[in-house]
Amino acid sequence: MSRFHVGGKVVDTVDLLRRRHWAWRLDLWPFAVLYGVWPLAVVPSLDFGDASIVLGCIGAFHILVFLFTVWSVDFKCFVQYSKVKDIHHADACKITPAKFSGSKEVVTLHCQKMAASSASVDIEEIYFDFRKQRFIYSNEKNTFSKLPYPSKETMGYYLKNTGYGTEAKVLAATEKWGRNVFEYPQPTFQKLMKEQCMEPFFVFQVFCVGLWCLDEYWYYSLFTLFMLFMFESTMAKSRLKTLTELRRVKVDTQILMVYRCGKWVKLSGTELLPGDVVSIGRSTGTNGEDKSVPADMLILAGSAIVNEAILTGESTPQWKVSVMGRGMNEKLSARRDKAHVLFGGTKILQHTADKTFHLKAPDGGCLAVVLRTGFETSQGKLMRTILFSTERVTANSWESGFFILFLVVFALIAAGYVLKKGLEDPTRSRYKLLLSCSLIITSVIPPELPMELSIAVNTSLIALARLGIYCTEPFRIPFAGKVDMCCFDKTGTLTSDDMEFSGVGGLIDSEDLITEMSKVSDRTLELLASCHALVFVDNKLVGDPLEKAALKGIEWTYKSDEKATPKKGGGNTVQIVQRHHFASYLKRMAVVVRVQEQFVSFVKGAPETIQERLVDVPESYVKTYKKHTRQGSRVLALAYKTLPDMTVSEARSLERDMVESDLTFAGFAVFNCPIRGDSASVLSELKSSSHDLVMITGDQALTACHVAGQVNIISKPALILGRAKSNEGYEWVSPDETQIIAYRENEVEALSEAHDLCIGGDCIEMLQQTSSILKVIPYVKVFARVAPEQKELIITTFRSVGRVTLMCGDGTNDVGALKQAHVGVALLNAVPPTQKEKSAFEASSKNEIAKSDKSKKSKSTIENGENASKSRAVSKLESTGNQAANRHLTAAEIQRKKLKKIMNELNEEGGDGRTAPVVKLGDASMASPFTAKHASVAPTTDIIRQGRSTLVTTLQMFKILGLNCLATAYVLSVMYLDGVKLGDVQATISGVFTAAFFLFISHASPLPTLSAERPHPNIFCYYVFLSLLGQFAVHIFFLISSVKEAEKYMPDECIEPDAEFHPNLVNTVSYMVGMMLQVATFAVNYMGHPFNKSISENRPFLYALGAAVVFFVVIASDLFRDLNDWLKLVPLPKSLRNKLLIWAFLAFLVCYTWERLLRWAFPGKMPAWRKKQRQVTAIDKKKNL
Repeated sequence: MSRFHVGGKVVDTVDLLRRRHWAWRLDLWPFAVLYGVWPLAVVPSLDFGDASIVLGCIGAFHILVFLFTVWSVDFKCFVQYSKVKDIHHADACKITPAKFSGSKEVVTLHCQKMAASSASVDIEEIYFDFRKQRFIYSNEKNTFSKLPYPSKETMGYYLKNTGYGTEAKVLAATEKWGRNVFEYPQPTFQKLMKEQCMEPFFVFQVFCVGLWCLDEYWYYSLFTLFMLFMFESTMAKSRLKTLTELRRVKVDTQILMVYRCGKWVKLSGTELLPGDVVSIGRSTGTNGEDKSVPADMLILAGSAIVNEAILTGESTPQWKVSVMGRGMNEKLSARRDKAHVLFGGTKILQHTADKTFHLKAPDGGCLAVVLRTGFETSQGKLMRTILFSTERVTANSWESGFFILFLVVFALIAAGYVLKKGLEDPTRSRYKLLLSCSLIITSVIPPELPMELSIAVNTSLIALARLGIYCTEPFRIPFAGKVDMCCFDKTGTLTSDDMEFSGVGGLIDSEDLITEMSKVSDRTLELLASCHALVFVDNKLVGDPLEKAALKGIEWTYKSDEKATPKKGGGNTVQIVQRHHFASYLKRMAVVVRVQEQFVSFVKGAPETIQERLVDVPESYVKTYKKHTRQGSRVLALAYKTLPDMTVSEARSLERDMVESDLTFAGFAVFNCPIRGDSASVLSELKSSSHDLVMITGDQALTACHVAGQVNIISKPALILGRAKSNEGYEWVSPDETQIIAYRENEVEALSEAHDLCIGGDCIEMLQQTSSILKVIPYVKVFARVAPEQKELIITTFRSVGRVTLMCGDGTNDVGALKQAHVGVALLNAVPPTQKEKSAFEASSKNEIAKSDKSKKSKSTIENGENASKSRAVSKLESTGNQAANRHLTAAEIQRKKLKKIMNELNEEGGDGRTAPVVKLGDASMASPFTAKHASVAPTTDIIRQGRSTLVTTLQMFKILGLNCLATAYVLSVMYLDGVKLGDVQATISGVFTAAFFLFISHASPLPTLSAERPHPNIFCYYVFLSLLGQFAVHIFFLISSVKEAEKYMPDECIEPDAEFHPNLVNTVSYMVGMMLQVATFAVNYMGHPFNKSISENRPFLYALGAAVVFFVVIASDLFRDLNDWLKLVPLPKSLRNKLLIWAFLAFLVCYTWERLLRWAFPGKMPAWRKKQRQVTAIDKKKNL
């Protein structure tokens, strides 16, 4: 069996391979044969010049084969490896990752002998390491599975654990799991640069440079090469910076007490192994900073307060407790038992030891058992997500590749024509002929394409950085322009993190709230004051904002000795004796307290959970809590139970179940979570600009639907999917429960026409079991009570049905989803800028623009070496090239410095209280391509505006480059054979104009509001295709007519195709027409409203166009003879000149009308995802059969 189906989250399939002996590799022996044949068969039969061309072709093909092994993993496997059936014969394997998890890789297959614990025979272990995870071959399952860690055992197993008893066991465990470190090789600048230089585009550009050198364009070639290396090295440098930033995250090397071989020993955190019993507590480094937990561990005895901000972006400290009270046969669950687990990378703020446990820690720390180490810890998982989750989006996408193929077809026709004509003439040099054909083909592919795209993207980067939005994957910006679905997290994204205590409900017969606390019973107040997990850390009260809001609302105080007292009035002091912490799977928490020598248990939790535990349920119970939930409030049910007389130690050892049963109802605590001021207006703008909106939240369905209604996510009547009352099957229920519709997976699409649908996390599990994810999820508007993995599943489902998604969230529970979305926006909860600051910022940016305009004047000449490749492919560049190189550098430097300055400002931790309080740029936020230092969803519109602007700019660049290249192919072929060439200065001037135009169109800024019209997402559509062909036809017709007209005035003379340049009438006319067409192309294809500023608003571009028109009129009118002599232009006959100017105007008019007609006929529209959804569902159905 040569292929194994792993079907995990990381690896999908594994193919077994064996490396071929070097002599039998397909990139070596066939070429060795060809190189051998060349001196024996080719050299004797051809003259040496032609034989050299053959050798050159063999060499070029060999290099191409080698490069393809770098570009394609499948091709590399075909050339360098052979497939094998037996795993023992394999020495490598090809890994195909799960969908949306990156690209294929070839990894080494290892085989090692493991010492068996009981038998004397060694066990053979076959494994491979892929993306920092080890996969081991299992004979029983006949497939590969992940290396197991002791993280799913029973509670009894952990409580009886006494660590490693012998050194042999320690050695075996070290061999199995390795050291507890984040080891990933830091790539050097040279290695990254080599990767950049292996990119297909770069290789092609170097090939072009080689051709120009052969044709003796030294200045131009070396200048271009220097530019390319400068550009690629800046790209490599920025990638290196990101990776260096990641390397800063490492396991703390703090010294811990570890129980090994029956005694406590001191060990570094990096030496920990899964199964070790350790003593851990708060420890600070030399600089007074808290040390982080070195691995994921389960608390066996004691409790701790932990700051998990680095993982979750959540600034509220979490309380962690031991597993002592849990059932001995219960299995540990990663999702359910978070309250017992200390996660790697988090910081312990405070700890309490337990003196009663059988193992005593010598340093008074909490006792814990290590579950996972290295890249398997929560922090390691986050690192893996950042490093490997999705393929990097680069400029050299498949679209540009296909677009170039489309242009190459035309070039091949032109080159074929030249070759055919050339071979008819026996006097022509074969070498020159081949060179001419190569130049025609390469002229179609503009070497400056990646640079032009990068300029457009860089402009957007700077604009976003000014708005406090930081982007780690710049080439995702054009994706933002294609987004058709925006997904939002609710808590902390659409609503604020702060809770407001509204009052107590359910105590009187009416459904209204009691807001006056003096009217609330003492028991309820005591319960709210003491049933919480608030704690003092460094003399500061920390904990859940909801519990803090309750304490503030009832006007009680809570002291560090765990006593709660009312601020005024003669209420009783409540002393907390024992806490049973909130567990998400139980949806409740409890405390045992002492009030005036009387023990009482207080419980609070989700209303539906508490309802089952009450002795007597009030009639209006369900009605009351649902009424408040429907209004978007957070509702907690309160209950208590008076306990019999007992000692404090007895009260502490009460079973949780006993404490939380037979309860008496004490009311509902109702909290409000205010919606952020701008959420509704931002989402309204997104909806009106042709985007679908979705909410993905961990909150309750009724609350989520209410908030979704307020922020314009849902506008039609809502339906929520839940279990049927009869417990048989599922049904759709309206929030007010007046409408009930039975659930049938095939009717979901029809149902979504008239209703907005909402489903919960439990329903997603049901959909997974019935394989109906693809049938239901694409039509749902609100997802409630979803786990982080489910958020990721929702986004990947949207992607697989062809939606382009934007996900906006905070905290790392969104990391998977942020990474899987085409555009992930992480919000760091900083304070949104005030109006005053905004206006100050706008004023400063206006000054910046004014200043940069001055520098742009020098920029216009910057890239004359860049953009004039076509024209200069047939010319030489004088010393102007060197000056231009210096000028280009300074302009690029200016842009880089600007970016650097803004990034530094972003990264600085200012002391003004307005910087992000949660995660530093570089940790959890780095898992998202975009990070916004805002506590509002407004950055999403900024990102989409810039995205649309960049998308239309790149689209118009492709069109302009396409038209220019098609014209160039024609000029180089037909006119070249007629002996028409361009002069040196002519080419330079043409290059300067092109450079200036490209620069100015890439600086077009987006309009302040999003339009309902959508940009065209792809280069391949009727609009672009028809536009190109129509304009090209007009251009060619104009060129041919003008040259034919000029030939009438020309004396008959013989022009040698390979001769030196000398000015004549045909050359002058073709140059002028070529230039006029170039300018017309820019003017016609400029995309202004409704995405960017129009030509009249983009002043620099307008002035450049004006200058070009004036320049033509001047040179055509022959006003300054010296200028025309310098340009090597001959005087035009008057009738010809007038004809040219009229024809030029008509050509512009026809192209302009054609372009406008096409824009009207083919507007951008929402993608037809429903069709794709049906196709994908059908394929999925076949797979499952």
